[in-house]
Amino acid sequence: MDAHRQTLAEMIDQVRDIPIYRQAVKEGSFPILEKPEIARGFPDNWMTPRLAEALSAGEAEFVLSTGTNHARMQIIRPPFFLLRSYYRLWSEHPDVDVTWQQGCQRVSITTVLATEHVARLNAKRRGAEAPALPSLPALPSLPAPPSLEERRLDARTVYLNLRLDPALWDRGDVERMLDEMTAVQQAHPRGWYHLDCDSLHLAHLVRKALAWGAWPRFPRPASIIHAYEFTPKNVRRFLQQHFECPVIDLFGSTELGYLYYSDRHGRYWPYLDEMHLELIPVEEGSSIHSIIVSSVRNPYMPLIRYRSGDCAETVDGSPDPLRIRRFCGRERELLWLERGGAISQAHLDDWIAAAAPSVFLYQLHPEGTRQARLLYTTFDDAPLDPAAERALRQQILEGAGLDCALERRAHIAIGKSGKYAWLNQDGETTDRGGL
Repeated sequence: MDAHRQTLAEMIDQVRDIPIYRQAVKEGSFPILEKPEIARGFPDNWMTPRLAEALSAGEAEFVLSTGTNHARMQIIRPPFFLLRSYYRLWSEHPDVDVTWQQGCQRVSITTVLATEHVARLNAKRRGAEAPALPSLPALPSLPAPPSLEERRLDARTVYLNLRLDPALWDRGDVERMLDEMTAVQQAHPRGWYHLDCDSLHLAHLVRKALAWGAWPRFPRPASIIHAYEFTPKNVRRFLQQHFECPVIDLFGSTELGYLYYSDRHGRYWPYLDEMHLELIPVEEGSSIHSIIVSSVRNPYMPLIRYRSGDCAETVDGSPDPLRIRRFCGRERELLWLERGGAISQAHLDDWIAAAAPSVFLYQLHPEGTRQARLLYTTFDDAPLDPAAERALRQQILEGAGLDCALERRAHIAIGKSGKYAWLNQDGETTDRGGL
């Protein structure tokens, strides 16, 4: 769709008057911009007459970044910056642009934090207080949850999820969401709608619909995009088995917008309008690269050599951002090994997908430097057979040098952000982000 459209030098010309960059411009050298540096002195370190005017006019706003293993940082951006990036990609994507052109509604099944954000926006517009979203089944003493229209972001998008943990959705939750999806589908002249989702949330919904006999009335979407967290291979395979439409992944963040999109076959393509990317190995000789982004796409907070916190691998091991083959998780979630090197979520996921395709959710608990426990759930709620267990333990031993015990669980709790952690080190859950 597009490659690099601006050079780093051209971007630097556009940030000369921003306080945080003045010293770097003067010295002619831009160090990597880390998240703590962005927050230091905020917002004065970003303030220019243009930004002050935009804030006063409502053309720029303060929001919180998604936050992963760091405190959620404040950023400044145009209203609906990420949404506009999503809409543009949806409207131009060669596999799903037809559903945009046909005026399909976007039904979003993702974190409860996203639904809460929309409910708050709508309540603010009405001058009212946002309804509560209980994380447990509703109690009579709690306010009624927001209606579907109160969960509508704009004319195109509505949010469904009202619970923190999708594993705890009950029959009432599932029936309500299917009813709401059906209403949106039936409102379209061709019976089409576009499903936006966190892939793990959607997998939960499909599993529950199948288990409770509701799958026949699950309204089939005309297109699916997942864009909120790492999608395991087993989950992607599960979704592709149950939906005939294209299933597309987007990669991006609150502060940057979207940077890459997959096609229906899983190959990634760059979407780097007004951006420049560098890939830096996380250590010398590693195939895992840190993503360093320079972007002027957000005119009010352009980021020069910003460490996004994400990691990627390329098709040939080179640092060429146009040759990225996959995104392999967060840099702070790498597991550094006693024998040297690191593994990412993508590496553990490879071993699980190869040896145990029935595994749904998983979480690795290192215990010392040579042992670990892998908690897992399965799509069929059955334990792994002995052959699959042996194969997976061998994969982990060869790949990470860990003697790993496997423990099937009925439930793996979701993080407080509404996303899952693949790694639990020192007894602390590694929480994967927010909105």
